[in-house]
Amino acid sequence: MSKLDELIRELCPDGVEYKRFDEVCTLNARIGWQRLTKAEYMSKGDYLLITGTDFTETHEIDYSTCVYVTEERYKQDSKIQLKNGDILITKDGTLGKVAQVKGLEMPATLNGGVFVVRCKDGSLENRFILHYLLSNHFQSVVEQQKTGSTISHLTQTLFSRLMIPIPPLEIQREIVRILDDYTKNVTELQRQLAAETTARKTQYTYYRDELLTNNYNSKIKRLEECCDSIADGDHQAPPKADSGIPFITISDIDERHEINFNVIKYVPDEYYNRLADKRRPQKGDVLYTVVGSYGIPVYVKENKKFVFQRHIAILRPNNAVIDSRYLYHAMNGTAFHRQADLAAKGAAQKTIGLASLAKMTVPVPPLDVQNRIVNVLDNFEKVCSDLNIGLPAEIEARQKQYEYYRDKLLTFAENGNTILSRAEQSRAEQSRAEQSRAEQSRAEQSTD
Repeated sequence: MSKLDELIRELCPDGVEYKRFDEVCTLNARIGWQRLTKAEYMSKGDYLLITGTDFTETHEIDYSTCVYVTEERYKQDSKIQLKNGDILITKDGTLGKVAQVKGLEMPATLNGGVFVVRCKDGSLENRFILHYLLSNHFQSVVEQQKTGSTISHLTQTLFSRLMIPIPPLEIQREIVRILDDYTKNVTELQRQLAAETTARKTQYTYYRDELLTNNYNSKIKRLEECCDSIADGDHQAPPKADSGIPFITISDIDERHEINFNVIKYVPDEYYNRLADKRRPQKGDVLYTVVGSYGIPVYVKENKKFVFQRHIAILRPNNAVIDSRYLYHAMNGTAFHRQADLAAKGAAQKTIGLASLAKMTVPVPPLDVQNRIVNVLDNFEKVCSDLNIGLPAEIEARQKQYEYYRDKLLTFAENGNTILSRAEQSRAEQSRAEQSRAEQSRAEQSTD
């Protein structure tokens, strides 16, 4: 039997009382006519103004994004003068975002789009309120407010009459402990992902540049010497179509330097067929962005029909001179990026002209050396890609676990048990134990 199960059987065997929010909590927000305008926002001062845009994904406040207001505006309503521990929830616009005030070191107040929720009588833990406001029980009501409404609002009248369970404080604290552990685990996984991704990218960049620049058999050649053709997209605005050939822009290139073909722009087949062959991508070509967000190479992996905007160049390598995949890696190297920065001209939107691109250089070792370099760098890219798939999937799984158990733990049956059965509690505890062992294993591997 779990500690939570024991507490429920001991402290509330006959059920848990539910009360309306306004019976146990004060719900305060800035009165409509007192709402601040952006003209009143200050970039520095002694009184913080917190809005829903300052809430973080970990349900805290990012004080660095807050603006400031005058002392008069801060003192206008003492009920919304914030203190550490306060629970906040957005009531306008993006409804139902929740945060807790922590580490507040100066006076702060709210604008009109946020409620501050405070327990009146000590019967509710602040963190219990936070988790309940995040639960599906509460968020489903918030979601209903969005349906069929141009501007969504969570009114005080509606909020006041919603019900919240009032289990004994010992039970609340145990539920908060369990849910905070899940939240902490998800946050730690996100930190690990960011750290691992940064480390792997740094390693990849180092070894890529070493392999590309420290090969003494290389000859430095201009791109025009390595390619059969260098072109860009059609300079005429292409005709639009509801279906047909995908039309790719720079925004369709993702951070992995791959094309996202889930596009909503198409051109007719006839337009594609009229294009010069050098402007019709084929497997082994290398695309390169040359306007605005310049300097992004893309390797064309398959013979798939598509066209692209003129802000993208297309290079067709001469495979007797240079391997297509090697050219992609070389154009992604630090030395080539430096050349791109020097070649890009213009004030509003920097552009690398095709003539300048053709004169940019890459190191070209013998083809067998190119192939070995490609194998090394492709394997390194795969490691980075696997990391970007594996850890986010684990984070998503942990987040779903948290949401599942949160809703179970915050649902109280009339007989005093949570709907979370003993078997489910056992699985939850086992899951946390397994996760702890996995994290310990990763930590040990990282120190080897």
